[in-house]
Amino acid sequence: MTERTPLLHYRLSTSVNESELRSQAGRQAPVHNPGSQGRGAAQQKQQKKLSTFFGVVIPTLLSMFSVVVFLRIGLAVGQAGLYQAIAMYVVAYIIICMTVLSVCAISTNGALDAGGAYYMISRALGPEFGGSIGIMFFLANVCGSALMVLGLVEAILSTFGVPEAGNVATSHYQVLPSGYWWSLLYGTGIALLCLLVCLVGAHIYAKTTFLIFVIVIVVLITVFISFFAVHPQSITLPDLKPNATGPTTANFTGFKLETLLGNVWADYTVDYTTQTTMTFATVFAVMFNGCTGIMAGSNMSGDLKNPSYSIPRGTITAVIFTFIVYIMLSVLVACTCDRLLLQRDYSFLRDINVWHPFVLIGVYSSTLSAAMSNLIGASRVLYAMAKDDLFGKALWLAKKTSRSGNPWVSVLISWFLVQLVLFSGKLNTIASIVTIFFLLVYAAVDLACLALEWASAPNFRPTFRYFTWHTCILGIIGCAIMMFLINAIYASASIAFMLLLLLLIHYLSPTSSWGYISQALIFHQVRKYLLMLDVRKDHVKFWRPQILLMVSNPRSSVGLITFINDIKKSGLYVLGHVQLGDLNTLPSDPLQAQYESWLSLVDHLNIKAFVNLTLADSVRHGVQHLLFISGLGGMRPNTLVLGFYDDCLPKDKLIDPSMSSTQSTDPSGPSQEPEQPPLFHFVSLRGSSNRLDYGEFGDGKVLGSQEYVAIIADAMKMLKNVVLARYFNNFDRAQVLSPPSCTPGKRAVYVDVWPVNLLRPDSCSYVDTCSLFLLQLACILNMVRDWRKATLRLFLCVEKGRSVRGPEEKLSQLLKELRIKAQIHPVPWDQQVALHWQRQGNWGKKQLDATTEEKKLQPEEEEDEENEEDYVNSFPSNATRVSDDYLSAVNKLILDQSRPQPAVRFLYLPRPPADTRRYTAYLRQLELLTQDLGPTLLIHGVTPVITTDL
Repeated sequence: MTERTPLLHYRLSTSVNESELRSQAGRQAPVHNPGSQGRGAAQQKQQKKLSTFFGVVIPTLLSMFSVVVFLRIGLAVGQAGLYQAIAMYVVAYIIICMTVLSVCAISTNGALDAGGAYYMISRALGPEFGGSIGIMFFLANVCGSALMVLGLVEAILSTFGVPEAGNVATSHYQVLPSGYWWSLLYGTGIALLCLLVCLVGAHIYAKTTFLIFVIVIVVLITVFISFFAVHPQSITLPDLKPNATGPTTANFTGFKLETLLGNVWADYTVDYTTQTTMTFATVFAVMFNGCTGIMAGSNMSGDLKNPSYSIPRGTITAVIFTFIVYIMLSVLVACTCDRLLLQRDYSFLRDINVWHPFVLIGVYSSTLSAAMSNLIGASRVLYAMAKDDLFGKALWLAKKTSRSGNPWVSVLISWFLVQLVLFSGKLNTIASIVTIFFLLVYAAVDLACLALEWASAPNFRPTFRYFTWHTCILGIIGCAIMMFLINAIYASASIAFMLLLLLLIHYLSPTSSWGYISQALIFHQVRKYLLMLDVRKDHVKFWRPQILLMVSNPRSSVGLITFINDIKKSGLYVLGHVQLGDLNTLPSDPLQAQYESWLSLVDHLNIKAFVNLTLADSVRHGVQHLLFISGLGGMRPNTLVLGFYDDCLPKDKLIDPSMSSTQSTDPSGPSQEPEQPPLFHFVSLRGSSNRLDYGEFGDGKVLGSQEYVAIIADAMKMLKNVVLARYFNNFDRAQVLSPPSCTPGKRAVYVDVWPVNLLRPDSCSYVDTCSLFLLQLACILNMVRDWRKATLRLFLCVEKGRSVRGPEEKLSQLLKELRIKAQIHPVPWDQQVALHWQRQGNWGKKQLDATTEEKKLQPEEEEDEENEEDYVNSFPSNATRVSDDYLSAVNKLILDQSRPQPAVRFLYLPRPPADTRRYTAYLRQLELLTQDLGPTLLIHGVTPVITTDL
């Protein structure tokens, strides 16, 4: 985003009066403008947008009334009794009210597009939750549409259907054949009618629903009047199954206290339509379908003039109106109808109406409208998911729209699935499934609002503020409880299916640009816990490595990057890079464009690391910057890892393996760049693979040996542990840990540790701070799953004439106390030490004390540090204390003792000399010591990291 990038990608004119816009457009448009026709079409299309009443109130009211208000109000009171029926409505409306509050909050927090609840959830919780809940919401609308169609078929057959064999017709209107296949045929016809209306578009649908709304309201008024106007009468009950016995009539008593008292308590019996015994859960499942229409207005979000304004007001209005109607009807029914009438005739409102056809018209109209509402809602959700490409090419057909923008392919797909659901045959059979699907969607909407509230994101500031995180949690808990009360098996299966979809979308869908609520929540929690992470409470028992790895060229440092990832032990791991330059002379920060490539590298290598880049005038200053600023609070690097300063040739490890090509390894040759396209657009290979050369300027190296050693000294001054990594340019973790296929059996993997300062043979302590740090890092590596079967070999350097058994036993005891499993190998090095003393004469012998042997395994860390400091201070005024011959001999000793070849070696890194003039000699000593050793870590620890205490 630049300074000229629009901050808002949607029109700000949605709240402006349309007539005012048209008048402004008319005043500004020339009379003979050839583009006026296009604007007129655009305005005409804008005029088709739905208002609050037509787009939200009417669809929501009709969806919530639907079957329940006319066909199942008797089921609720007759089976559960008035008290439990009212309790059911109260519980149901508490749940949906909590969800409505969440819907209102999300819908007023920004511009909404097509998709309703799916759009809200996906933009709030990210594509994984959005896609999985979107599928569930789509299926809920499909099943809901089929439910309404089946309810309409049931209502038609109850009036016009021919009685089953053995039953006598009670009316000359009963002419329609009955039976499963006939019912399926009637349902198919009704579904086709809904399809035709939805194919025309949302505008025609709105006009159709308005006509139906008027009819339903008129019918409801007649129903309320009928309770007062109709005299008590006996009503013939529908026929039972053949050969079944029971009462054939029941009474409409009018208002009687006796009737009310008989309907107060629950009396669950067998449902005469499904022949199953009803319970609180099954009755609630059927009744709750009268509350599942609250998303009907949200589903039309793409067709509303102003969704953020219309959805809250229209939905709340519809919810309040339907709740009042349901409660009033329940009380009136309980006061005027026998329990038998309520249990045995779900169409009794028709028989007690002032004009019987009124209720039939209301039932047919409301159920037909609800079926269309669910069908068009399902198509809009499917179309929104197809536009977002969450499922790749699987939904590419659903993107197709007509010239007016109607997603006709999505409508066809939704209708086809509705037709499949119609094969279930009975309304009550799929009522539980539909209810559970809707409850799951409602819980997801509450979860989305809760996550936005808890994330405390500055941009979450909805204009609707009548909600809190308490209402969100109450809605989630209520939905979850009712799901499992209705049907635990269906609820568990639905949640499992949703989680499966979530995983599939997470791994298969492309990265979205909507933002991820998980990132906001993580940020919020991490900040809170970082503030709680007090460095003053650190203890050595809980020490862990927090590593800053300096990487010059990531293309050739893959081996080292992956290896260091193994020794971080769940600690902080930062990849640092220094780019040379002066921001004063540059037009912009050159590092911003590189972050994405570095993060792609982290993802590609599957490591858990952060990236920190800096711009500096020298590599040394850049490393200092990173050591000072990397991390936050108690999470700061305590260990600096550098590649070794050598002349190893770089090898590009990020070339696409599918490309079979060769690459020149000569950095001075013309074939320096890889012939095949690299996986990442990092800088090209220059100089060493591990050395911090950071490219070349002219003929000189940017980083010299003096500056390299100065970086080591700076880190130690800052009390950072230092690790130098050599020969990791060819390190292949998979190859090291897996035996070659040609080798029979399994090859053993060894990790060698030399915990003695080989540059100071006159002080062979194995338990100073640095030596214990070596042991700790080697032990950490051995704790990693892939390295768990590696064998630690600890080499104990001894001289002839000195007791070997004593130091070995003490070292074994120390390892036992430290819970480190390692093999101890005594190594005689008299010849190597002799070469050292021949060069030094008798100067060093006078420094030895007769008690040196006893002090070898004494953890006198402070004394050892002082001795080392004396050694460092004497370094400048005395020759190079160790000769090249000695170092070559020690190097050969390490090679001879390391049979078979270890995967990696851990060596002791002494401090750099105090005299900066000796830096080059110091670096040469390290180079001779580690010559041809293979992957080697030179380690210097400055802080205690091991304790034997519990």
